[in-house]
Amino acid sequence: MMLKIGITGGIGSGKTTVCKVFELLGVPVFYADDVAKSIMHTDPILKSGILEAFGQKSYTQSGELNRSYISSIVFNDKHELEKLNSLVHPAVFRAFDTWVLSQKEASYVIKEAALLYESDAYKMCDQSILVISPIETRISRVKARDGISAEDIQLRMNRQFSDEQKMKFADHILNNDEKQLLIPQIIQLHQQFLMIGS
Repeated sequence: MMLKIGITGGIGSGKTTVCKVFELLGVPVFYADDVAKSIMHTDPILKSGILEAFGQKSYTQSGELNRSYISSIVFNDKHELEKLNSLVHPAVFRAFDTWVLSQKEASYVIKEAALLYESDAYKMCDQSILVISPIETRISRVKARDGISAEDIQLRMNRQFSDEQKMKFADHILNNDEKQLLIPQIIQLHQQFLMIGS
């Protein structure tokens, strides 16, 4: 039975950096948020659900997702966002299950998801990792990366569980505060997972 590890962290926590290190160690990583964007174009069940929930304008004439239209509906309406997530999350779960079956050589796999706990995706994993960083560090990282204001970053943060809420669910915590070395923390977990997964 393949060991499945979920990994998450708030915006700017460095979860993608952590995943890249795991990839360098030879661990396959499933990026749930990237997959969610692509399957909105390719998963027929999901497409028909989005069309039914949000109307014909949801897709362009050429069959591409009309991102600006969908964003305008869900961005400031929690109910509409929940409606979209209730369609997207099950489709991502299906894609993850299919992907896991193709990773026959791996001792374990990682599922990276921004909303690992919020979407209940952690329940499909054997263990989960939370990447944490101080709020100020996260804000400065995202400002540098995305060129957006601290207010916009705070709005995004408010849509996710706080680190304190996430810690209640996490089996492991990686501290990416730029004081403690991150790679030794990752290698220690990697060795633990290899022992469980072998």
